[in-house]
Amino acid sequence: MSIPENQQQALVARLTQACGGSYSPETRRKFYISGPQWAAAYQGQALFHAPTREPVGFEDVIRHYGELGIGHWTTHDTDVIPTEALGRDQQAEIVGRIGKALAENGVRCSMVTTETFYHAVWAASPAAESPEVREYAKFRVKNTVDIGHELGAGFAVYWPGSLGYYVQGAIEETETLGWYAEALNAACDHDRTVAAAKGRATLKHCLEAKPFEPQAEILLPTSDAMLSFIASGLLTHPEMVGLNPEYLHELMWGAAPRAALARALVAGKLFHFDINDGYRLKHDVDIAVGLVNPLDWLNVLVLLRSHGYNGPFNLDYKPPRTTSNFGVFAVSFPTAVDRFITLWEMAGEVQDDPIVKEATAALKAGGTVAAGADPRDAAAITRANRELLTLHELIAHRLVQILLGVHRGRTYSIG
Repeated sequence: MSIPENQQQALVARLTQACGGSYSPETRRKFYISGPQWAAAYQGQALFHAPTREPVGFEDVIRHYGELGIGHWTTHDTDVIPTEALGRDQQAEIVGRIGKALAENGVRCSMVTTETFYHAVWAASPAAESPEVREYAKFRVKNTVDIGHELGAGFAVYWPGSLGYYVQGAIEETETLGWYAEALNAACDHDRTVAAAKGRATLKHCLEAKPFEPQAEILLPTSDAMLSFIASGLLTHPEMVGLNPEYLHELMWGAAPRAALARALVAGKLFHFDINDGYRLKHDVDIAVGLVNPLDWLNVLVLLRSHGYNGPFNLDYKPPRTTSNFGVFAVSFPTAVDRFITLWEMAGEVQDDPIVKEATAALKAGGTVAAGADPRDAAAITRANRELLTLHELIAHRLVQILLGVHRGRTYSIG
């Protein structure tokens, strides 16, 4: 029997509640989870897609986040301020309204980012040959620093997705990278000045890599490329610049997000983390956490918990085009947050699990080589460790058990 239109929201709400597994807004606020303006306001539009949802302003987004228990909000400059108003009186008025909405709803601004990819001025990237474009890019990133300090943010993120080319030979890559560094240097220099004047800490400036889109070839396509760029000597304050890896951006080119995060941790550059889900070797679908790769996500969070990561988890995903405006805040965001918290708690179980702990300790202890054996005897070392290495698969099995709840006695009857 068909469902009347005026009964559909009630049905969605009832079935969402029936799913269970939700956390209270108070519990959600205990986690450093941030909700982007652009994610909640996404209307379903794309290269081949018309919008499927109505526009949502920042007051409504911030109010909904506050009600759900998402304690932090993030934004691009032009998500909330028209391009032509940047740096002008209208900007101050809008930023004032944002600050008021944040305060009224108990939400904090944690990160600001600069749009350097959508407007036609970026057709040849923010590091174009034209000096005027590059000077405008410096204005935009410095202005975002001002907005961040005004709103109390701690992070600034830069996605150089238009830093590249469509046709070979169009640009000189080393020159372009140098010009891009000049914009980051301008942002960091300005940040130091503003932070000192306001008595605040400087922002943490974070680079976000993406292997494809919108250019055909990207100059900084991966987190590893970003690490190399930070260490290249082109930046005047490399200590202020780190990474904002995005889970799916690492997965898109066939990499392992956990390994990319590990390299950022080793370098001391994991400042911020955009969380979502998706598929290898596909485009940037930005599905919510845990809907595609829950086991991989469990492994990622075990790594981050093990290394004491305490930075933001930014919900950089797009609610599906099939979801209504009502559904964005009734289903998309609360369920995404709750899956993340559940996976985070499961990661804690993995760390404390006696089987995982004993197996890991045994592998690290290694097998006993016969007394007096030659330490260069590869065959003897192999024999001593052969059976222990089976524990790799056992650990993987145990993680799946924890993910499925089998370790708590969950079973299925076989008819």
